[in-house]
Amino acid sequence: MSKIGKQPVNITGGAQVVVEGRTVKVKGPKGELERVLPHGIEVEVVGSEVIVSKKGGSEQATALHGTIRSLINNMVKGVTEGWQKQLELVGTGFRAEVIGADLNLIVGYSHPVKIVAPKGITFKVEKMIVTIDGADKEVVGQVAADVRGVRPPEPYKGKGIKYVDEVIRRKPGKAAAKAGAAA
Repeated sequence: MSKIGKQPVNITGGAQVVVEGRTVKVKGPKGELERVLPHGIEVEVVGSEVIVSKKGGSEQATALHGTIRSLINNMVKGVTEGWQKQLELVGTGFRAEVIGADLNLIVGYSHPVKIVAPKGITFKVEKMIVTIDGADKEVVGQVAADVRGVRPPEPYKGKGIKYVDEVIRRKPGKAAAKAGAAA
């Protein structure tokens, strides 16, 4: 049995968890999320805890036991505290601005790049930092990856869009390689 799957999920911060058939719905101050459970996994709400268990000994149920528990925990945290990712724009003339709910990026192309905000996602821009907020961890991570994919950081000067805590491995240029070989 999964060590993570055995642990109960604590319902905190005004979240409500409802299980209807194969669907788990989590509602809280930051929004509402739902997930369809795979076969072989059962979820029940006992007091202020959610208990995830597997029924039967199928290989798929064993593999998904801990995963489903973690996903439900992320849903509870998302509707109470929310999730956020921060990206940094590195480069001369690189800018970002929020127009309505969408993000407009000026990152060295001949045209601005518009990122449309999915439902439940908000963008904030402060100087060269873009913050993506939302209740669904998967959607926040995907939108952050899409924004980073517009102009990934390059290894020579480090220009591009990177996560705030990301470390870019730098390569020496031609001149540095030539100077090192001559010495």
